[in-house]
Amino acid sequence: MSMTLAVPVTVSIARRVDPGRASEMVAWMRAGTALAEAFPGFLGAGWVQSGPGSPEWHMLYRFADAETLRRWEESPQRHWWLSSAQGIVEHTRVERRTGIEGWFDRPLEHSVDPVEPAPPASPPRWKQAVTIWLAFFPLSLTATLLTSRFLDAVPLAARVLLMTLCLTPLMTYLVLPRITRALHWWLHGQRAPWRDA
Repeated sequence: MSMTLAVPVTVSIARRVDPGRASEMVAWMRAGTALAEAFPGFLGAGWVQSGPGSPEWHMLYRFADAETLRRWEESPQRHWWLSSAQGIVEHTRVERRTGIEGWFDRPLEHSVDPVEPAPPASPPRWKQAVTIWLAFFPLSLTATLLTSRFLDAVPLAARVLLMTLCLTPLMTYLVLPRITRALHWWLHGQRAPWRDA
C-alpha cells in the first residue's frame, strides 16, 4: 500500500469591508480562528488590513493537508461563521498554496481548466532560498534590534512570540510579494529589465 506525503495547505482570502466596521471585522475573524482551532490539522491563522482605513483585508489560514482543510471548509461551524458576516464582508479572492513554492507563483484569480497549458515551473530552490533570505534578514534584524532595545525586560519567549506575530503578516503580505515581483526576472532566468532599456 503506497503512502502519500501530507503537504500543508495555505489558504489566502482577500475580503472587503466598510472601514467603519473594522472592529466588527476583527471580532468576526477572531471568532473564525477560534472555531478553526478546534479542528485537527489546524496549523494557524492570521489577518492584516492593507492600510489604515482601507476596506481591503487579507486572511491566511493553514491546515496540515488537503483532507483536514476539507473537513474545516465543509463543516457546519464554518458555514455558520461565514453566514454570520453576510451584509458586512465581501469575499473578493481565494488562493490555495502548498509549500513555500507557492509564494513564487503568480496569484491565480480563477479556477484552472485542466485543458489549459501547465503553468511555468517554479524557480530553483536555491533561488527561492536566496529570495526568502533577502526578505527575511533585514526584517528580522530590525525586529531583533527594536525588541532588544524597547522590550529588554520581557522574557525571551514572549519577545520571540511578539516578533513572529508581527513579522509573519509583514513577510506574507508586504515584503515577500514585493521582493518576488522585483526579482521575478532573476527567479525565472529572464533578461534583467535594465538591459532592455
